[in-house]
Amino acid sequence: MRVLRSVFFYIFFVLSTLILGSLAVIGSFVSRGWATSTARLWGNVNLWAAGVKVSLTGTQNLSGGPYILVSNHQGWFDIFAALGKLPITFSWLAKEELFKVPVLGHAMARAGYVPIDRGDRRKAIASMNKVADVVRKGTSVYVFPEGTRSADGVIREFKKGVFILAVKSGQPILPISISGSYRILPKNSWLIHPGEIRFSIGAPIQSAGADAKSRDCLLEEVREAIRANLTSEEAGSDRKASMDTPGVPSQNGGSI
Repeated sequence: MRVLRSVFFYIFFVLSTLILGSLAVIGSFVSRGWATSTARLWGNVNLWAAGVKVSLTGTQNLSGGPYILVSNHQGWFDIFAALGKLPITFSWLAKEELFKVPVLGHAMARAGYVPIDRGDRRKAIASMNKVADVVRKGTSVYVFPEGTRSADGVIREFKKGVFILAVKSGQPILPISISGSYRILPKNSWLIHPGEIRFSIGAPIQSAGADAKSRDCLLEEVREAIRANLTSEEAGSDRKASMDTPGVPSQNGGSI
């Protein structure tokens, strides 16, 4: 059954991406809201195809905004679940390579997602400045500060890029804990394991007034807020976040 479910999902994924992606591109010329609604539908139908349910708590913390939405990253299905279930309109920071994928890349561009060139630091910084301006003007942005998905579900160390973005924008960070997603599609497997993903939305954390000195404390505060709503296995050890070279998080992989 698992093999049949997996084959069904991948066929459905390709078809839904081609059909809904094309509709998103066409509809975006009329209204950007059309692309957002199509992305929500795309997330939900692919969750259905994989037999995945999503439980959502903490929606009372979504009042106000815009926000910089920050979460741990456990796998592909984080993206489907975020698009399909979060009751808030947002854009993604996404690695530039994804914008070169036929149909999907065009749909992402029309939806207002922002490409990040991980191989060029100057371009990445320019993109961050652009995103900070977008957030200040009222659009929430979703980022994965780990830079890549966790192979075992354990939260990884955070890169600093998202917190540089937060300081530049002056807007609050909304911590989101994703639990159970890594079991749906293990990193080194193609088989789909139907199950449940739990999204826990924490209270907003203010970034206004933060500077380069307090940025590392902000990083740790956000990471701990996310760890608090993970299982003990997913939360891992209580180690300090990475103080390595600043990076820019991107959708489904990598940082610079």
